[in-house]
Amino acid sequence: MEPADAMDAYSSVVTRVAATLTPRVAALRMRGPRGTAAGSGVVLTGEGHLVTNAHVVGSAEGGEAEFADGTNARISVVGRDPLSDLAIVRADRDVPDPAEYGDADALLVGSLVVAVGNPLGLAGTVTAGVVSALGRSLPARGRSTSRLIEDVIQTDAALNPGNSGGALADSRGQVVGINTAVAGVGVGLAIPVNATTRRIIHALMHDGRVRRAYLGLVTAPTSLTPVLAERTGQRTALRVAEVIEASPADLSGLRRGDVILAVDGVPLRDAQSLQKQMFAEAIGRRTEITVVRNGALVDVVVEPAELTD
Repeated sequence: MEPADAMDAYSSVVTRVAATLTPRVAALRMRGPRGTAAGSGVVLTGEGHLVTNAHVVGSAEGGEAEFADGTNARISVVGRDPLSDLAIVRADRDVPDPAEYGDADALLVGSLVVAVGNPLGLAGTVTAGVVSALGRSLPARGRSTSRLIEDVIQTDAALNPGNSGGALADSRGQVVGINTAVAGVGVGLAIPVNATTRRIIHALMHDGRVRRAYLGLVTAPTSLTPVLAERTGQRTALRVAEVIEASPADLSGLRRGDVILAVDGVPLRDAQSLQKQMFAEAIGRRTEITVVRNGALVDVVVEPAELTD
């Protein structure tokens, strides 16, 4: 393909994605006790729901949304989850048809992505780039709890503060991420749209919050010895760095230095693997954790509590 033809093909993809998504990405102005905040939101349902960032919503209960065609709507906050930096708002009138949502797990490093948002009050601003890295982690904090947002997408598509809550789309125009942060010059981060975040979005829409299970562990990834790797079929696991006093993990007998191999038979290879299992259905449920302790395999039974924030 000639360079000019390649540029034409690239431009064609970006303009098509922009035309598809620009009408479906709104400028949000949230009004709360601490003043106003601005960002973007992406139409999620035909009933007027939009998805955005929890840090855009903040402590506000409502605000306004303005679409590229000049349509204005009042919005109310349906639910927010600071620990995933996702929130759902709902408009009080008809809004454009929802965007099509894809699966970030299908992305590859180098995949073309297009960011559509409302930076600095300029509705419909579009930037394009590639996926720079996958599997990044982003610290997030609630009022009293912190965790890592898993599988964050890193892109070189230029993001400005007002892009927060806007869409990151693939070459087909499917939303595969919600832009969340500018991590440095030429580095933007987006919350992936995948099976985990779909569960979070569903919980926010129906319950207004996300219920999570709590073990009371601080862990770090660790490599297994060749003998253990051959025996278990996995190369990495989680080493317990700290057990919170009086937590479910403490009461179950888990100890500092234990190496967690699996939860209910599901192998753990990183902190995200454990977090993915700690949703509402795990609360109060008998859970079997397989650990290596002093060279021996030990099964520990724990009942996770509900995480409060």
